[in-house]
Amino acid sequence: MTLLVVSATPQEAAYVPGGAAVLVTGIGKVPAAAAVARALASDGGIDQVVNIGSAGALHDHLEGLHEIGSVLNHDLSAGLLRQLGVDPQEWLDLPADGLRLATGDLFVTDPVVRAGLAAVADLVDMEGYAVAWAAQQAGVPVRLVKHVSDRADEASMDWPQLVDVSARALGAWLADHL
Repeated sequence: MTLLVVSATPQEAAYVPGGAAVLVTGIGKVPAAAAVARALASDGGIDQVVNIGSAGALHDHLEGLHEIGSVLNHDLSAGLLRQLGVDPQEWLDLPADGLRLATGDLFVTDPVVRAGLAAVADLVDMEGYAVAWAAQQAGVPVRLVKHVSDRADEASMDWPQLVDVSARALGAWLADHL
């Protein structure tokens, strides 16, 4: 079995166990989808993708590490696309029985945006949906594992100082589960 560990940043992948194949995509949906699609197209031996990363909590009681059960592409005009007769596939189901993740190209710090997302999801990030979509399009099983680094509020701007805690937890999870 060939596993590909996918992370947006080198900081989040800092403690991935040695010997694991790691792909650092860059931040955002387009870089993540493109990098994962390119990796899967060039290496037909990859039979599982695990996306690790930090995430903002949309509910104050959430902390720690979580495997994701479904992921939303939150900055897509899904309702309008449906009116045009297009299925936007804004939600993707994953094999885990876990939390709901909202993914978008928006670094959430605004309380109004946070409240809107909290009505439909538990955590927020900037790559999860794209990684899941690219893997599912290639027919490769995918898991998303996220660690709460912040509250998706103005304190999120401290992410550079917070990410190491997330990276250590994600590395430990990988060592225990893979």
